[in-house]
Amino acid sequence: MMDLEKILTLLKSGDLDVEEAKQQIEESQAKGQEIGLDLGFAHLDLGREKRTGFPEVIFGEGKSAEQLEVIFRKLTEHNDRVLATRVDAEKAAHVVAAVAGVSYHETARALTWFKRPILKLHDGYVAVVCAGTSDLPVAEEAAVTVECMGSRVERVYDVGVAGIHRLFRRLELIRGANAIVVVAGMEGALASVLGGLVAKPVVAVPTSIGYGASMGGIAALLAMLNACAPGISVVNIDNGFGAGYYAALINTNMSKGD
Repeated sequence: MMDLEKILTLLKSGDLDVEEAKQQIEESQAKGQEIGLDLGFAHLDLGREKRTGFPEVIFGEGKSAEQLEVIFRKLTEHNDRVLATRVDAEKAAHVVAAVAGVSYHETARALTWFKRPILKLHDGYVAVVCAGTSDLPVAEEAAVTVECMGSRVERVYDVGVAGIHRLFRRLELIRGANAIVVVAGMEGALASVLGGLVAKPVVAVPTSIGYGASMGGIAALLAMLNACAPGISVVNIDNGFGAGYYAALINTNMSKGD
């Protein structure tokens, strides 16, 4: 299968006509999308970065330390950055000891690796706003994800509605972001409050933090889904990764338009 440069060279020289070049390009793209590596217990998607702009991310829950090590090591051989989420401290220690250059972000429960020092690839920034200290693991999962995708993060923590004056002091910073991740448990009111104060997309993350009637985050989820403030999208309970990824995509695409 010819690569794109060779196809274009042959097209320019007249050794391929337009239809033949088109067919070669389509076949090359299809092949690239099918690239994978079968490890027996996992099938790695090595073509994901070409399709989506970011490599496959490892979900750590349910995987053994040994499985995480093998997957992580293989991804470092094919990508310039690797992210694993929901990794507990014991499994993380195993991977850090086995694979050179891996860092563990304890609060976020995330492992990261970079072939070269992490760069801020995109202009602008994402604000990660957290209602309370108990929500920090989810907020940090979002923040680390955004940073891995090449965007700057401004962290605004412990500004929940129970002490709403703390939020107002940070509004200028929050309003300057291209996208805002709002992480809140209990009744999840912070997303609605911010939705009525900013002109930027808000990605709301309900957390499972709360007393009995919070029902493991369902109360916050329903409150966010029923928010009357416009411009709010909602991800699943405790899904800091999904919110961070979405917000980073917004920032990336806004940077491309500058």
